[in-house]
Amino acid sequence: MDFDFLPKLPKSNLDDRTFKDLVDECMLRIPRYCPEWTNYNPSDPGITFVELFAWLTDQMLLRFNQVPLRNYITFLELLGVRLQPPVPAVADVTFYLSAALPDAYTISTGVEVATVRTETEEAIVFTSDRPLVIDKPHISYLLTAQTAENTPQMLRDRLTNFWTRSDGEWSGRELATFDEQPQPGNSFYIVIDASSQCEANVIAVKLKGEAATTTGINPEAPPIKWEAWNGYRWEAVLLRPSDDSTKGFSFSEFVATGGNPLQGADVVLHLPQSWPVTTFSSYQGRWLRCVYTQTNPGQAGYISSPRIVGLAARAIGGTVGTSQCEAIQDELLGESDGTPGQTFQLKGVPILSRRDNEYIMVYVPGALPQRWSEVSDFANSNPQDLHYTIDSRTGIVQFGPLIREPAQLQQQTHYRAMQQTSTLRNINGHSDVTTITNELERQYGAVPPRGSVIRMVTYRTGGGRKGNVQRGTIIVAKTAIPYVDRVINHTPARQGTDAESLEDAVIRVPAMLRTRERAVTPEDFEVLTLQAGGGAVARVKCLPTTLSEDAGTVKLMVIPQVNIDAISSTSSVRSEGIDPELLELTPQLREQITTYLDERRLLGVQVRLQEPKYVGITVQTEVSLETEYNNPNAQQEILSSLRAALYRFLNPITGFSDGKGWPFGRPVYPSDIITLFQQFPAVRYLGIVQLFELRHNGENWVRSLPQNPVIDPGERGLITSWQNTSLRSGHVVNLIQ
Repeated sequence: MDFDFLPKLPKSNLDDRTFKDLVDECMLRIPRYCPEWTNYNPSDPGITFVELFAWLTDQMLLRFNQVPLRNYITFLELLGVRLQPPVPAVADVTFYLSAALPDAYTISTGVEVATVRTETEEAIVFTSDRPLVIDKPHISYLLTAQTAENTPQMLRDRLTNFWTRSDGEWSGRELATFDEQPQPGNSFYIVIDASSQCEANVIAVKLKGEAATTTGINPEAPPIKWEAWNGYRWEAVLLRPSDDSTKGFSFSEFVATGGNPLQGADVVLHLPQSWPVTTFSSYQGRWLRCVYTQTNPGQAGYISSPRIVGLAARAIGGTVGTSQCEAIQDELLGESDGTPGQTFQLKGVPILSRRDNEYIMVYVPGALPQRWSEVSDFANSNPQDLHYTIDSRTGIVQFGPLIREPAQLQQQTHYRAMQQTSTLRNINGHSDVTTITNELERQYGAVPPRGSVIRMVTYRTGGGRKGNVQRGTIIVAKTAIPYVDRVINHTPARQGTDAESLEDAVIRVPAMLRTRERAVTPEDFEVLTLQAGGGAVARVKCLPTTLSEDAGTVKLMVIPQVNIDAISSTSSVRSEGIDPELLELTPQLREQITTYLDERRLLGVQVRLQEPKYVGITVQTEVSLETEYNNPNAQQEILSSLRAALYRFLNPITGFSDGKGWPFGRPVYPSDIITLFQQFPAVRYLGIVQLFELRHNGENWVRSLPQNPVIDPGERGLITSWQNTSLRSGHVVNLIQ
């Protein structure tokens, strides 16, 4: 381990002589001290002794050079620095009900779900972090608009005086959802009553059609999108196209199976975690909308508006955040012997950060149970304070120690001088020995009385990168949940990190000492933002302030931590890039970072969080392999490895040559790809390397025309500053035959 962040201090290698240096030095001294020894060749027994003592000295120097590292670790301990425990992965798990319920149903906190246990891998357990309320949605309004605005203004009520409601279902005469001649941007809004607590619910919107008439679209790729207002923006809520049983309101499946569209077809929508009550144009409620989007080249659009005659909604499940952990309840730590500084060992390690309901109870004989509080250290603890500490990595619980003050020797000397001069007696003739002795010792924190039983009410153990499981792997309900049919995670788990190593602490501590929990410089804001995320932030960049109107505002560009396990280098697993939707800052993460920085920023400084503008990149080239790789299986494996290397190289988390993420604002050059592929011994030479920009049209990432590469050797300015690179579509890497 090198401590190169303090370049002015002596190097940690106090004696850099090697075994060879020691042997050579001894042989150079032979003529001086033993002139009669003239034949000192490698076969000489004397040289054998020289090499033996040189080896022993080399081992001693190895131990000697470890002194700076040991001193540095001791310095960290004096500062109270502890290695951080692992961070648990979090995953959004969806619970599907076996049938719609008439009333609101609550799934309590602490429900355990897990991955499938195999012969080689243990099941990874996740626990729900909060209660999940699955309520019954009530539709209040059906509104239409000609344009899809971020803040809807021109809305037309289509239910009042046209449809009636019976048992929560609206029905009436035939109603066009879009204009008679539909145009991109036409939309209709479904407003759920404000009293329905449907945040994070999975609802099925049933739509009934008059007849299965053609509307001119391809039912397998309808040009519509479903969105919900989460308080900040319109968030996509249709998880996959197969969840739309209406096939873009064409009801084509009913025609194919001989069914009747009047029976209705469902559109399954996954509502956002934050779905607040909002007022748009005098209409209040929770907002959903369906938008007719701009069609892609070759995609058919609506030639006439879809028509419906009935509308209803019901809850079929809900999504709740879970953490990769297991809860341990009511663990007996042991019995107190009444001595200060007692320690007890928790069985489950490592220990996750404690919540309000995770604490220690001390049962004193003949007295009421006492609830004790956890502190980070005993520096501010008085002898009466019911305090304890927990080492999250080792699970060691410690109670208040008894410390002898450093001035003990001086006070004892002063006491002896007073005793010899007979001034130690007070007016009553009593000695102050007890008073002085008590001043020599100090108790930090209370000590559980002798015979007290100590119990940990509850705590959680877990964490680590192993919790970053892929989508669709959390499917086992370990806790029996009434009315729940199945569980699944539709998105990968994220943010799981291993415990901090000593090398990481060496890097963290100087930054901690520099900031001192105060955000002043741009580097301070970056360091504290990473701390505020608690593993949820991968990278952060504090942008320079150039405009006068931005004075007093700190703009932070934040990249959240996402699951990168899909960026694989094995041919057995299909590699894929990072989904751009996973790089969006969630409202919860924004609030967490802002709250943390507000307590540490200067007065008058405003903090603004924003997301980078990501540029999608597609690489197209031809690769010639060495002649010994003519086997088709070997060729396919090499091509898969090349594509995986591109995914790792061109992304904001693990990108670039150092593996720390693509630099902010740096363009991509063909020479970067050539340098990357040259690291593969199987690659003989490359054809022309072309880079193409992927533009997002609101629905998909569309590649630019082949004749318009993003960057060629003579082009530089098409990627503006403060943009980053992310990949989702596959790379075109072909063999030269």
